[in-house]
Amino acid sequence: MAAETSPLVSWAQLVGQHALALFLAGLLLAVGVTGLACVLLHRRRAGREQHDASARNVAQLLGSYGTGFLLIVGTASLFALLALRLGPGRTMGLADQALADAIGSHTPAAAMGAFSLLTHLGDPIALALLGAVVAIWLWQRRERLLATGWVIALAGNAVLNPLLKQVFARARPLHDLQFPQVEGYSFPSGHTSGALVAYGMLLYVATRMLPPRWHAIAAMAAVAMILTIACSRVFLRVHFASDVAAGILSGLSWLGVCVASLQFVRHRHVTRHAELDDDQ
Repeated sequence: MAAETSPLVSWAQLVGQHALALFLAGLLLAVGVTGLACVLLHRRRAGREQHDASARNVAQLLGSYGTGFLLIVGTASLFALLALRLGPGRTMGLADQALADAIGSHTPAAAMGAFSLLTHLGDPIALALLGAVVAIWLWQRRERLLATGWVIALAGNAVLNPLLKQVFARARPLHDLQFPQVEGYSFPSGHTSGALVAYGMLLYVATRMLPPRWHAIAAMAAVAMILTIACSRVFLRVHFASDVAAGILSGLSWLGVCVASLQFVRHRHVTRHAELDDDQ
């Protein structure tokens, strides 16, 4: 079949043969770039003159909503394009399978064992426990708006992902490893979208609650957690690579909506309090 010898399938086989090395290199690069970007952003903010705060807040609000809107449109378009290319016999589906087979043949058992443990950081029960702990902590700190946004973000993704799975109804990869098969549909990856929303929102909470010197560390930790959990699903062959890509896209879309909404409500509260103070 021509699709079986297509460049995409051959590339997927090559990537699968070196998947572990590529994952480690990509993880280090992503974490390093994230840390550097945070440091540069902090220095830029520190060196900026503090003038016309209200105008700056409006600009930040419009920027967050504009970014969120573009993110939603872009990820939704990519998600739809990805879904359309996953039909039986399609090249992307064959590439998914070729990548999974190559990973199973070339990844050491020790690495598989590590991924089988790390993947539990994205389990629904783990994210639910994290959600409860953070929500209680924020509520006790009287951060009611942030606590509400946190709960809505996690709960919303927990509803959205199963709905998408039912729509696309894609079967999971089959393998003969010692790791048990996972029940349910495969597309998009719930662990990936759940981890992205939970740890992405946790990063947002950290930037609101922690001193600026901790922001870079928090961002690097969040990126490391999300990438590790997402890639663990491919290494363990409980998801195809395209399932994980779709989980990233759907998670980013929902996270963008939640953060933009929180920024909007927060700006409204700040503006309202400022108006009340002026009236007094």
